[in-house]
Amino acid sequence: MKLMCFGMGFSAKALLARLPDAEVVATARSEESAQALDALGIETVPFDATGPLPDDALDGVTHVLASIPPDDAGDPVVRHCGAQLRAARNLQWAGYLSTTGVYGDRQGGWVDETAELRPAGQRGERRVKAERDWLDLFDGADRPAVQVFRLAGIYGPGRSQFRALREGKARRLVKQGQVFSRIHVNDIAAILKASIEHPRAGGIYNVCDDLPAPPQDVVAFAADLLGMDPPPEVAFEEADLSPMARSFYGENKRVSNDLIKRELGVTLEFPTYREGLRAVLAEERSG
Repeated sequence: MKLMCFGMGFSAKALLARLPDAEVVATARSEESAQALDALGIETVPFDATGPLPDDALDGVTHVLASIPPDDAGDPVVRHCGAQLRAARNLQWAGYLSTTGVYGDRQGGWVDETAELRPAGQRGERRVKAERDWLDLFDGADRPAVQVFRLAGIYGPGRSQFRALREGKARRLVKQGQVFSRIHVNDIAAILKASIEHPRAGGIYNVCDDLPAPPQDVVAFAADLLGMDPPPEVAFEEADLSPMARSFYGENKRVSNDLIKRELGVTLEFPTYREGLRAVLAEERSG
């Protein structure tokens, strides 16, 4: 396997840990980011989302994972590298990391992959267009299997409530009936690997755990694990939030993960935030 990662973020790095025998190439926007990836032993090619890849960048590539955010015009990878991807003779699988934000607000109701897409703002609308860009990229049954993964809120080592709690910056905002879905980064990697092993052209998967939960409950649980008193509850209506932070609370839904279990045979290592946060804390303390 030769894997090209358009963007080498939290999820892509977790996937690499599950593909120890894969040859990996990643895009880098700058010399600084190329040097950081080189220090990890990852080969890089330049890509700043304004033009195509070097001519030979996709030689031998069998799998592609894209996590670069879309812009107003859609997905920059498809826009600038679409012709190169279509010409990549060895390509078997392409995965695009999207977001459950494409569903918009459902007032706490459940959504699965068949639900109508109702993005609530510009970020969600961009993701919907980017998904279409990827799904429309290849034609014919002999072309690579494109998969779309709609990720819930990602957490894992170094990226959880623990840091904010330790720094005294955590807040417990309470909005009546509000829940969010989440996913541990290791489970994302497991789901991506399962898709690579069992591809389905045009596959779309929700990537989330079993328990959509109120955000204040997650903060309180994390504080308890640290042996700290949780921060006081603050009513959402009284909270001083940035427009972006406030927009997240405008979307309230429960995301179903039945398809990843039924079709990909995935058993989540961290089915709820409770198991996930315990594991994050254990790993941070052991490290």
